[in-house]
Amino acid sequence: MPHIPASSALANLRILDLTRVRAGPTCVKQFADFGADVIKIESPEPDTMSGPRHGFDMQNLHRNKRSLTLDMKAPEGKEILMKLVRTADVVVENFRPDVKFRLGIDYESLRAVNKRIILASISGFGQDGPYGTRPGFDQIAQGMGGFMSVTGFPGGGPVRAGTAIADLSGGMFAALGIFTALWERQTSGEGQWVQSSLLMAQIALMDFQAARYLMKGEVPGQAGNDHPTSMPTSAYKTRDGYVNIAASGQVMWKRLCEVMGRPELFAQAEFKDEPSRSKNRVALNEEITRATVTRNTAEWVETLNEAGVPCGPIYTVDQVFADPQVKHLGAAAPVQHPKLGEIRLVNQAVKLSRTPATMARATPEHSEHTAEILKEIGYDDAQIADLKARKVV
Repeated sequence: MPHIPASSALANLRILDLTRVRAGPTCVKQFADFGADVIKIESPEPDTMSGPRHGFDMQNLHRNKRSLTLDMKAPEGKEILMKLVRTADVVVENFRPDVKFRLGIDYESLRAVNKRIILASISGFGQDGPYGTRPGFDQIAQGMGGFMSVTGFPGGGPVRAGTAIADLSGGMFAALGIFTALWERQTSGEGQWVQSSLLMAQIALMDFQAARYLMKGEVPGQAGNDHPTSMPTSAYKTRDGYVNIAASGQVMWKRLCEVMGRPELFAQAEFKDEPSRSKNRVALNEEITRATVTRNTAEWVETLNEAGVPCGPIYTVDQVFADPQVKHLGAAAPVQHPKLGEIRLVNQAVKLSRTPATMARATPEHSEHTAEILKEIGYDDAQIADLKARKVV
């Protein structure tokens, strides 16, 4: 079956996807969901690092793509890849930095056959430097980027995030770089090499915590559920669970005091301003908890929202997808799989009013579109059969 664009937004783009595991597929998914012709180029031997083909991870990361198997180490495989490069806009890879040079698919080699090609390389630590050849994994980047040192409760030891934030952000920054290069190409007519790494992406996610150190020399530590600098912002115990409250700033703090029935707290010296409240956060949280434990979470969410104080429940994942606002946003998107039937995946987070992303097709089966893609670049049935027999494709 030929390419079925998930949207008309990027239907004129062709992306060659050489990625696996998570960071690279996260990048490419942004283009597939908005209609790009993404050709997932895989080894003739099924990938075991990314989990089972029909598992939740593969299905969520590789929807809206076509699958071509190719032995890029074989001369004929390299020839097929370069024919595809001539037709493509972007190549995305997340090999170790030296692998692309050994395979002859580095930026200069690709540019020699298509000067408009954009190569996006996602690595653990960057394309060069003292750690350039190290294998990169999400949790390693979380630790080296400082994230684990500011996550968790004071004295409790480092804590990783509950999801792969370095992988995900590394992929998203790569996608941003590709979009920037595509826009610049309209002026110059030439592609370029886009690079992102898990380490730099994780440092970027440290945001104000990193800037706090760079500008003030302060080394941030763990603050548990408290905001590091803006209090009261924390998770407070209720009669039946917890509620997140973010009442930073004088206006919000005064509103919270009034809603709690404790207006005198606003005038207390130790809580008079943000620096004072951050310094005296233990006492502050105790005062707030005295109020919050008297009512259920749902009651507080309703009351605080009515008063204009930012707040919300703390959901488990099943509760997330049961929430009426989450349902309204369409966060769980259905797609029909030929073997699994209808499944639900995490929807594209970005909404476009005129050319939205859709779930046009489920993750392809291994090698599902090999023959049709080869025919598109000039191979006939006999040649394809021969390539398959010799395990080139």
